[in-house]
Amino acid sequence: MFIEIVFVGLPIDREEVEEALEAAFDSDGEITGAGSGTGRCHLDLEIEPSLERDAALERLRSVLAGLGVEECATLSVGD
Repeated sequence: MFIEIVFVGLPIDREEVEEALEAAFDSDGEITGAGSGTGRCHLDLEIEPSLERDAALERLRSVLAGLGVEECATLSVGD
């Protein structure tokens, strides 16, 4: 599963989010891309097929909420 996370008005450094996601997903997922632009940034997260979709999304939302950035994130989920 592939998840693009787009942030608008991210109040912390994108690298902090990236590090938190890498720690939370460990071998279940990997950041495969990232970028920044005017007022926006994104992270591409590739999830191992063995991890259930709902479990992966719950883990992702938990990390974002813990960092206080869930409100500025939009998720695009693909296969």
